[in-house]
Amino acid sequence: MGQHETVATSLADTVREEIGAALAEVDADLARRYPGDPGTRQPVHTVYVPGDVFTAGTVREWGDAALAALDEHAPDAEAFAGVLGIPGDLAASVYERVRAKLEREPVEDLRIDFEDGYGARPDAEEDAAAARAATLVAAAHRDGTAAPSMGIRMKCMEAAVRDRGIRTLDIFLTGLMAAGGLPDGLVLTLPKVGYPEQVTAMVRLLAAFEKTHGLPSGRLGFEIQIETTQSILGADGRATVARLIEAAEGRATSLHYGTFDYSASCGVSAAHQALDHPVADHAKAVMQVAAAGTGVRLSDGSTNVLPLGATTQVHDAWRLHHGLVRRSLARAYYQGWDMHPAHLPTRYAAVYTFYREGLEQAAARLAAYVAKAGGDVMDEPATAKALSGYLLRGLDCGAVDIAEVARLTGLTRADLDGLAGRPAPNA
Repeated sequence: MGQHETVATSLADTVREEIGAALAEVDADLARRYPGDPGTRQPVHTVYVPGDVFTAGTVREWGDAALAALDEHAPDAEAFAGVLGIPGDLAASVYERVRAKLEREPVEDLRIDFEDGYGARPDAEEDAAAARAATLVAAAHRDGTAAPSMGIRMKCMEAAVRDRGIRTLDIFLTGLMAAGGLPDGLVLTLPKVGYPEQVTAMVRLLAAFEKTHGLPSGRLGFEIQIETTQSILGADGRATVARLIEAAEGRATSLHYGTFDYSASCGVSAAHQALDHPVADHAKAVMQVAAAGTGVRLSDGSTNVLPLGATTQVHDAWRLHHGLVRRSLARAYYQGWDMHPAHLPTRYAAVYTFYREGLEQAAARLAAYVAKAGGDVMDEPATAKALSGYLLRGLDCGAVDIAEVARLTGLTRADLDGLAGRPAPNA
C-alpha cells in the first residue's frame, strides 16, 4: 500500500469528536491531579534540629561531627566497607564521595523543629526562637551556608496547640519577608495530620499570608506528616491520605512517614517500633499509591538507634541504619530522616552505593532504549522514564557525575530530564 493511499474506516468523525467531548473533564482531571514529577531536586534526607538548638553553625557542625565519627570508627575505605559490606570495587569511590559530601554539603534538608523536638515553652520564648530562626535562615542564604532545603516544622492543627503553631509560622515567615523575602528551598512541615480539614486550614493560612504580602498564589507549599492512623484509614473506611493530597490544592510537596508516632498509634510496643515493621510497610504502601503521579514525594522515617559509644556499638548502629536506608531505597522511598550527625556517613554510603552499583547497567539499558538497539532486556517507555529518574537522583545527590553519565549513555542532563518526564528548567 502506498504511503498516501486512503485506508478504509467505518466510523464517522463525529463519533471520535463525541468521545473526546465526553472525556474532556476526565482529561482535565487527570492533568490536574497527576501532573507527574515536579522536576526539582529531592533531598536524600531530612535533619531535625530543635528550635532552641539551631545556630548559624549547625550544618557545618553536623558535617564536622560526622567526619569525626568516620575518623574514629572507620578511618579508611577498607574499614568502612568492611563494616557495611560495600563491594570492594565500590569501596574507595563511595568512601571518597562520602567524605567529600560531608565536607561540601553535609545536610541536604534541615528542619528547625518547633513540635516534638521543641515541646511546650512559654509563648515569649517560642516567639523569640521563631524570630531568631528566620534571621538565621535568611543570613545562611545570604552567605551561602544554607542547606539546599531549609524550613520549620510548626505545631499541628489540633486544638491544644493550633494557635501556637499558627503564630510560630507567622513569625517565621514574617521574619523572612522582613529579611529580604522567602528564599528558594524553603520548606514548611505540618505534623500529626489526621483529617483533610486540617490540610484545608493550612492552605487557608498560607493563602492569607500570600495575600497579605502580595506573593503569587501557591508560592508556599508544605509537607504533610503521616503520623496518625486516621491519616491512612479514616473512620469512613476511605484512604485518607489521598484526600489529604486533594485538600492541599496543589500545595503539598511531600508526605513524611513518622515512625514512632504512627507505630505507637497502632499499639506497637517501643522495642518494635521501626521502619521495617509491618504497620510501617502498610502505611507507606498506601502513601506510595496515593502519591503516585501527583508530584507529591515520599519520605521514610528514622531509626532512633544512635551510633554512639564504643566502636563495636557504633558499627552495630551503622549496619542497622545502612540496612534500613538500603531497604527504603529499594522500595522507592528516596528520602528519610537522620537523627544524629553520625547517621550521615551511613546515609550517604547507602545512597551512593545504591546509585553507583547500578550505574553501568542503568546507563546501558537507557542507551539501548534511545538507540533502539534492543539487547537482552526489552524496555518500555515507562522503564526508560524510571531509568532516567534513577540517574537524575544519583546526579542530584553527588553519587555520580554528569561526565560519567554522558560517557555511558551519550545523553545530556536535558536529555535525561526529557526522558524522565520532568519539565525543562524555568519552564
